[in-house]
Amino acid sequence: MVCLITGSSRGLGKAVALAFGKRGHRVVVHYKDKKCEAEAVASGIRESLALKADVRDFKEVESLVEKVVEKWGRIDVLVNNAGITKEALLLKTSENDFDEVVNTNLKGPFNFIRAVIPYMIKPHNQTIKHIINISSIAGIKGKAGLSAYSASKAGLTGLTISAARELGEHNIMVNAVLPGYMLTEMGIASNEKAKELALQDSLVKQFSNPHNVADFICYLSETKEITGQVFNLDSRIL
Repeated sequence: MVCLITGSSRGLGKAVALAFGKRGHRVVVHYKDKKCEAEAVASGIRESLALKADVRDFKEVESLVEKVVEKWGRIDVLVNNAGITKEALLLKTSENDFDEVVNTNLKGPFNFIRAVIPYMIKPHNQTIKHIINISSIAGIKGKAGLSAYSASKAGLTGLTISAARELGEHNIMVNAVLPGYMLTEMGIASNEKAKELALQDSLVKQFSNPHNVADFICYLSETKEITGQVFNLDSRIL
């Protein structure tokens, strides 16, 4: 399979890219700024490409997708992982910060889905394709201080279900995964109280493991009749 993982120069995206590579798949390591880190991830995968694009810019996304198709002829799996957060109370959240979070976390996946669909839909093609969106429990329960992030992830869940309804007839499965609180760069950067609350609410008193999440995503990409679902891998109850 040809697997395109957005935001895969670090964190969960890196774990997902390496997990697909370990299984012998061709992997596109996408990045926005961290070229060296992305190339380092790609170097650990037998067949890989490290490609740059701003997920907020459809033309850049479209160009990246065209490069992948030119190289390998197809895209079988898209994992929309790239995302950011800006912690601030609603009254202190600027319009620019809100737009940046929503444009990255929601418009970004929309741009990539829109760009890959023409190459996933082929007449008489019975091969199952997968689009997996990385959402968050914050998009379902909301969280104080994360209005933009929560809104973007709630929107991503809606986008997932709508896309699943549209694309099922074309053998494209669209699902969302809620990975849980992880001590990746984003999780570590969060305030200490947020970490304490996440651990306190965990039924097993543990943070999520990016490698376990990556293994689940790889498994999901091998299924043939699961779509329109939101998989909660977070040990905090919704």
